[in-house]
Amino acid sequence: MADETEKTEETTEADVTDQVEETVEAPAVPEPVEETAEVEAEAPAEEAAPAPEPAAEAAPAPEPTKNKKRLPRAERPKKTRPRRAASTGARKPIVREPKPESERGRHQERRGVVVSSAMDKTIVVKVDVITSHPKYKKVIRRSVKFHAHDEQNSANVGDVVRIVETRPLSATKHWRLVEIMEVAK
Repeated sequence: MADETEKTEETTEADVTDQVEETVEAPAVPEPVEETAEVEAEAPAEEAAPAPEPAAEAAPAPEPTKNKKRLPRAERPKKTRPRRAASTGARKPIVREPKPESERGRHQERRGVVVSSAMDKTIVVKVDVITSHPKYKKVIRRSVKFHAHDEQNSANVGDVVRIVETRPLSATKHWRLVEIMEVAK
């Protein structure tokens, strides 16, 4: 009995090694038809491995698609522009109106309250700026102080005045008093 169990163990080990060899010998990629015919002719006594299915051989490998971004400029698809209709008559010349001489540029205007008039020919005007926050949309109130030129020293503290942006008059003065809108009480 011990001999029989040893024989069965040997046969199972031999069967397992044959199966392992068959799996190792089986090609992952189908071989050309000529080579498989030669292998079968050389070993007719041995049990031949099953031939790969013809459906697997007939299926072509998918070609990688070309990335359109990497194409040379000459091979890229052409974009056509719409053509202008041919004009029947001659084009009109471009006529520009002359700028008025009084306006040299756009000057910003601000309304504010005079905070200080202690300096000679200079007032400090506090302008309240109300804006909404760009992200949170909350109304933000800020105030900015401008130094403005007051030629007659006519503005007093508390007056509501209108100032206009002008050329630099000093290191801090870039604004000029235009009019006093409300006089302080």
